Amino acid sequence: MKLFQKLLLAPAALGLMAPVAASASDLASAGGLNSYIQQNDLHNFRVWSDQNQVTNVQQFNDVKPTDWAYQALSNLIERYGCVAGYPNGTFKGGQAMTRFEAAALLNACLDRITETTDEIQRLQQDFAKELAVLKGRVDGLEKKVGTLESTRFSTTTKLQGDTYWAIGGAGFGGNTPASQYNANTYGGTVFNYDLRLNLNTSFTGKDLLYTRLRSGNFSGSPFSGQPYNLMNLDRSFSGSSNQGTTANNNGIFLDRLYYRFPVGKVFTAAVGPMARNTEFLAIAPFNYSFEGLDFFRLHGAPGVYNKATGGTVGLIWKQPVKKGKPFFAASVNYVAPNANSANTNGTVLAGTGGSGIGGNNSAGSFLTQVGYQANQWKSTFGWNYSQCGTRIRSGSVAAIQTEPCNATTNLTGTGTNSTYNAQAYTNSFALSLAWEPKKTGTIVPGVNLGWGYTAFAYGNFPVFGATSTGNSASATAASTAAANMTVGNIAASNSWTVSAQWKDAFRKGNTAGMAVGQSFVSALRNGSTPYDGNYAWEWWYQFKVSDQITVAPMLFYLSNPSSLGAGGAQPAGQVNPNVFGGLLTASFKF
Repeated sequence: MKLFQKLLLAPAALGLMAPVAASASDLASAGGLNSYIQQNDLHNFRVWSDQNQVTNVQQFNDVKPTDWAYQALSNLIERYGCVAGYPNGTFKGGQAMTRFEAAALLNACLDRITETTDEIQRLQQDFAKELAVLKGRVDGLEKKVGTLESTRFSTTTKLQGDTYWAIGGAGFGGNTPASQYNANTYGGTVFNYDLRLNLNTSFTGKDLLYTRLRSGNFSGSPFSGQPYNLMNLDRSFSGSSNQGTTANNNGIFLDRLYYRFPVGKVFTAAVGPMARNTEFLAIAPFNYSFEGLDFFRLHGAPGVYNKATGGTVGLIWKQPVKKGKPFFAASVNYVAPNANSANTNGTVLAGTGGSGIGGNNSAGSFLTQVGYQANQWKSTFGWNYSQCGTRIRSGSVAAIQTEPCNATTNLTGTGTNSTYNAQAYTNSFALSLAWEPKKTGTIVPGVNLGWGYTAFAYGNFPVFGATSTGNSASATAASTAAANMTVGNIAASNSWTVSAQWKDAFRKGNTAGMAVGQSFVSALRNGSTPYDGNYAWEWWYQFKVSDQITVAPMLFYLSNPSSLGAGGAQPAGQVNPNVFGGLLTASFKF
């Protein structure tokens, strides 16, 4: 007997040798079945078997699921169809059987298995050529897999990469000297790139050791936030980062290094010497995916989601629910950009003296977020406490000034300088709401709303700053703010963003979108008025060329990013600087 038949016969034999047949005396009442067996009338036996064949084990009124051979009998009926019962609907599995009876019933099952085997053999013959081709392909794939396994540099690490290109320029409006200076210094057309190489390592299948190498050439480009921070692109990179590196176009830098791993069933922990706080959130606040202006990637709250990067530790909790069900989540993390330095001097405004981890001058950020996510919408609340040496990530010139740890200033106008241990800090708050339609490709977009507020505080820093609300902008420095919006005099700032995104716009895979928002100083310590109103806009359409390539034209407009203010100190007819820019971007993933 062939091996295939033996394998198929095994469960049949096991089922038949226990409860399949009844005793000879009982068979006598089964319409002559006993006489068929005794007379070796195999043909009539088969006829009788077919007439009394059952299709489901539940047709036997004397077989229960608790019987020890219930599953074996069920398999014989459903898989092989070779078990017959008695006319009265019983199986009588507890009675004995003769060897002749066992042989006859076993032969019936074997015939059915043989029929199936013959059919398989016929199919094999009919598709012999196709099967040979498939076998050749499988052998070839196995050979290639073996080659890849022998040449790969790691059994635990995958390399992924992407590169982002941007070509474009900006036009500078207004009639101030700063406007002309901006046009001369930053008005050219540029071609920039950002390259990321991601090494994703997993030791258990659930953890992640993440390493990212990065290079770019945005130093000197207006899209690196020059002359105004609001012009900064989300993908701009020039080699400058935290922990001592400086701008160096086309250099290769370690941009991320952290380890993320599960703790129990509902927690995820993260730790690393080079990580970013916004990469360890419980819930992403927005569904806005376009990598345009950096400001619109901060969910309307650049004070909370400030992208602080450095030594990091974080913990994420997610409510355990079935996949696709709504859930609550929360996260907390701490980032120290000066974690690599043990210097405790802290004598500069930016707080770059060091203090390592947990020091007064560590420029640390504590970010906490709670949120709720359903199928079509989600909402989050965030709070960020930041030490001196930090600043709001994106906004007007006045709003993004670094909060001092120590400061020297002349308060009296007598030429006498006084040094203060300022120890400034901020408390920032954020609310967001995001919604997406059930269907894509319609006129109804996904909508994202975000709001942020930042309160500035100073441990030992007197109120100072002019009360003038204007600035003549006679200097060529583009970052000159109004006289009353100097560092140390800012009490609060506000921000907000509204964005819309149309997935599958005009064509499946393409996406369109726009965003508008503000980030500005809203209150000053000396009671004067901060005329810092400005608007930022962006519009874009992204073409999906393939799964790996996208191309997107983009326009943006900044109404008054300079914080030059307004009021009597400005000459009549002065128009503060504004910016209108356009880019063509492309993204390649590999």
